[in-house]
Amino acid sequence: MPERPIAVIGLGATGCAALYQLARRGVRAIGIEQFALGHDRGSSHGPTRLIRSAHFENPSYGPLMRRAYTLWRELESITDRKFLHLSGLVEIGPPDGEIVRGTLAAATDLPHELLSAEALMRRYPVFKLPKAFVAVWQPDGGFIEAGVAMAACMQYATAAGAKIRTAEKVLGIESSQDGVRIETDRDPIEADAAVVAAGPWLRSLLPELDLPLRVTRQAVGWFESATADQIPAFILESEYGVHYGLPPYRGMGIKIAKHHHRDESVTPDSYEMTVSAIDEAAVRAPLAKYLPGAIGRLRDAQTCLYTMTPDQTFILDRMPGFPKIVIASPCSGHGFKFSPVIGEIIADLATQGATQYDISQFRLQRFG
Repeated sequence: MPERPIAVIGLGATGCAALYQLARRGVRAIGIEQFALGHDRGSSHGPTRLIRSAHFENPSYGPLMRRAYTLWRELESITDRKFLHLSGLVEIGPPDGEIVRGTLAAATDLPHELLSAEALMRRYPVFKLPKAFVAVWQPDGGFIEAGVAMAACMQYATAAGAKIRTAEKVLGIESSQDGVRIETDRDPIEADAAVVAAGPWLRSLLPELDLPLRVTRQAVGWFESATADQIPAFILESEYGVHYGLPPYRGMGIKIAKHHHRDESVTPDSYEMTVSAIDEAAVRAPLAKYLPGAIGRLRDAQTCLYTMTPDQTFILDRMPGFPKIVIASPCSGHGFKFSPVIGEIIADLATQGATQYDISQFRLQRFG
């Protein structure tokens, strides 16, 4: 076991999971966060996130997602906290669209149902769909209580000995063959290895890599609904884009957002965090047509960030030439649900230099 700690830079969902996995292995670990835990400047804040087994984004995610479900349940048991709500999820759209076609390709060996528009509307009368649409029902889909889950990770990690330093900004990372020095606006940290899980700030922390990352602004709304108990977790592809919805949570209303929103590139230190009428219109666009009368007044709204790779999948790798630095960016708008298994992979790379998981598609070399 190394005498110096392993440092985790950034304590969003990825960093929290990495700290948890390191701590449960008995590794000395220290987490560094430039803001407060649970802050609203990145990609992991907010009360809930969708969870699903089959992913239209990438059929090969299946093994990782199966492990993620196991680890989510394990964390619930260890910390005696409930945050998984698997009441099912439905993905709706034209049969040749990205959502349905991609989900069916990913769900070949997973529980699912393919439903006609008529069959879905019998099950959920709040939807009004054209006959040409179909739906894929995933019974083990639903949502995660995101804030509760991240707090559970931190609860276990700190109980197991991990240290956390908040309101501390990392200014630079220097690596040698036997360790890492992390310069901060407080005190430098000498570490055996560093995990850089800084989300939208990843590119600026490692400028020498010139990572092809693009940060985009998202907007999410919580709406009143007289039929909230009749609306499942859903993803809807239509002429308005891809929208998703989550059931009400602790009185907040129905959560609705547009995936990729207005595709607006921003910098993480200076972007508009107020949700405008234009933002609300983009979120609401398909609701009057496909959920008529089900969604009412906007009750609350917030922004978050996506960190996008060109192929819209993850980065999980050691830094070329500097094996003591592990880079983790499981974002591109669908990474939260994977965070327990991503934490396991990161801990493997940081402590052993390799992992049993096939992460070949997430390596940096794909960018040339």
